[in-house]
Amino acid sequence: MNKKTLLSLPLLSCALLLAPSHAFAQAPDSSTTTPKQDIKDAGKDTGHAVKKTGQAIDKGAKTAAVKTKEGTETAAHKTAQGTKTAAEKTKEGTETAAHKTAQGTKTAAEKTKEGTETAAHKTATGTRKAAHSTAHATAKTADKVEDKTAPKSPNQ
Repeated sequence: MNKKTLLSLPLLSCALLLAPSHAFAQAPDSSTTTPKQDIKDAGKDTGHAVKKTGQAIDKGAKTAAVKTKEGTETAAHKTAQGTKTAAEKTKEGTETAAHKTAQGTKTAAEKTKEGTETAAHKTATGTRKAAHSTAHATAKTADKVEDKTAPKSPNQ
């Protein structure tokens, strides 16, 4: 430590010991305070505290009401927006489904028509072949029957 610090420490201690104690004490209040006055002051202080607490609660309740109202309005707006979007998407999906169903029905009708035409053609072809085969077989059978029923010539 340096010499200045060593000298100032005892000097400060002496000054504190020799200083009058009333210099450090609080000055007495100009008004006389009695226990009765203290009770009145305490009552006023309590009343002010209650009033301030009530005002703070009132302000908080108003703020909560405003925030609740704003939140409800926001939720209602978002719900309405979501419902509108859902309705639009449902409409689009229904229109798409109806279009695809119409296309599918048209395609099925065309395929059924093609299948029916093919079946009719094959049936007609099969019937012609069957009729031809039947006529041929009948002619052959008739020839055989004729050969057996015809009078025999004496040369045979």
